[in-house]
Amino acid sequence: MTPALQHAARIIVKVGSSLVTDEGRGLDHAAIARWASQIAALRSLGKEVVLVSSGAIAEGMLRLGFAKRPTDIHELQACAAVGQMGLAQIYESSFRSHGTGTAQVLLTHADLADRERYLNARSTLTTLLRLGVVPIINENDTVVTDEIKFGDNDTLGALVANLIEADALVILTDQRGLFSADPRKDPQAKLIEEAQAGDAALEAMAGGAGSSLGRGGMLTKVLAAKRAARSGAHTIIAWGREENVLTRLAGGEAIGTQLSAPTGRLTARRQWMIDHLHTTGEVVIDAGAAQKLTREGKSLLPIGVIAVRGEFGRGQVITCIDEAGTPLARGLTNYTSSEVRRIMRHSSAQIEGILGYVEGPELVHRDNLVLL
Repeated sequence: MTPALQHAARIIVKVGSSLVTDEGRGLDHAAIARWASQIAALRSLGKEVVLVSSGAIAEGMLRLGFAKRPTDIHELQACAAVGQMGLAQIYESSFRSHGTGTAQVLLTHADLADRERYLNARSTLTTLLRLGVVPIINENDTVVTDEIKFGDNDTLGALVANLIEADALVILTDQRGLFSADPRKDPQAKLIEEAQAGDAALEAMAGGAGSSLGRGGMLTKVLAAKRAARSGAHTIIAWGREENVLTRLAGGEAIGTQLSAPTGRLTARRQWMIDHLHTTGEVVIDAGAAQKLTREGKSLLPIGVIAVRGEFGRGQVITCIDEAGTPLARGLTNYTSSEVRRIMRHSSAQIEGILGYVEGPELVHRDNLVLL
């Protein structure tokens, strides 16, 4: 195994709620100080580091007196708003002791789904890194809704890895890595030291829920590794309380589970399209169109569309699904949802006669399409 962190120049480190808040007992100042010290050591080696931190809601729950995670969205947002204050403060003081500045960056999926905001977020993060600052990233839970949330910070970590083309994603968790079964229930469970990110067998192996504090179980981490691999980032899943875990990984030591990325990576534009967790619209395509997209690398033509779901404008990212409801691809549409409803099941030669104009013979050109 080639250690992912040893030669990585740009690293995303994600820490979970149970680690940051000491299983909900309050922000763990000592643990945060240790991670800050290790990240400072990585920076002294010339590595750029972005920290994705959970814990705002858990800390807010403690400060507001909630015994368990609220279900009301406004109470959750209130917890996040209160918790962010403590979280930012402790990270700032911990890194400042090493002469390192920090910046708080709060994101929603809407920030990354819009192309202009995506590029702005990328520029901000790369500029912070160039200026020697460690960005501390969290989902903007104070404004987030189901439609714009990432769902968990494992996914957010992977998206940030894609956003700034990081070399490695380190997910620090309360488990020592990915096991063949849940080690809390099966004493025969074996640690998976290395595997290929995206291997379908890993998803079956990683079933199960997360803790009562956080949202992400081991499955979200496996799926995050799969997503991060699309931009070439390797993922390491390791126990966050392992002594000097980050510096030891950077020194080439094998700790936890490494999920390696394949050699190929998507272009930046295709990566942006595939990183849409939510799209505003879908088109259902017939078997012939599905064959041409997935097997022959062809564009999507209007004649292959049999249904339109949702509303979308020209140039937006839409999802192409087959008749069984399986998502096959995402791409930039040349036509609005209302226009597609008029031209679907018609040949490209008929578009001008129906609409009075032609934006292109394709609904989605193959250069603007990425398979899922």
